[in-house]
Amino acid sequence: VRDALLAEGATVETLETAGFWSDLPRLYEAVRGALTAALGAPLVMCHISHVYATGASLYFTVVTAQEEDPVAQWGRAKRAASAAIVAAGGTISHHHGVGRDHREAYAVEIGELGGEILRGIKDRLDPEGILNPGVLIPDS
Repeated sequence: VRDALLAEGATVETLETAGFWSDLPRLYEAVRGALTAALGAPLVMCHISHVYATGASLYFTVVTAQEEDPVAQWGRAKRAASAAIVAAGGTISHHHGVGRDHREAYAVEIGELGGEILRGIKDRLDPEGILNPGVLIPDS
């Protein structure tokens, strides 16, 4: 369905997060609100994709009219959603990893101490800095 919608001029994307049960309603509303503010009048769908004793994963699918630059359009929405996720107590990525797309929001999520810990581990295990440079560890 995604490819057919793209061919008709829609922007279609997904994003995911996870949080504690008590945070899920607030997390859902924060992400939905951020996507709506960034995109105007998108269709924002969400389902719980994974369930745990302490919480669950929210998996969002977003459909909206495609702008002239759909990559910039989704980048704007992704940044807004990422900021909302972190502010609402969610995790920036559930099971797909952090990578370059989430690195800035991940740095906010784990804080300065978390970044220092990860840099310390990487320095010890990868002193030459050859494993995935610039992918996970926030800049100092």
